[in-house]
Amino acid sequence: MGRIVAAFWNSCAGLSYALRTERAVRQEAILLAVSVPLAFLVGYGHWQRLLLIGMVVLVISAELLNTCIEKLCDHVTPQLHPQIKAVKDMGSAGVFCVQALAGIVWLLALVERFGWF
Repeated sequence: MGRIVAAFWNSCAGLSYALRTERAVRQEAILLAVSVPLAFLVGYGHWQRLLLIGMVVLVISAELLNTCIEKLCDHVTPQLHPQIKAVKDMGSAGVFCVQALAGIVWLLALVERFGWF
């Protein structure tokens, strides 16, 4: 049980550090704060609301992992290197894919709720 508690506090410390130092994480945290009440207006039930909120949490998770990759790459070599650039670009592409999926899910929920299109 002690390891679970320690892991929880380590996760809190990591999230706190990311919120203090990473603009993208702060922006996505604001988006999460807005999306939670919005999900209750847009979503048609518990599962749809969970999906809408979960998609934003997934975006933040992907951003945190990408930030880890970028910080590790910068630690390994602060100089510009084509392979390090490729690794960073792939991490960024992963975040973009999750953001696109989240946008599609939210768009479909809005269309379903308000009958647009």
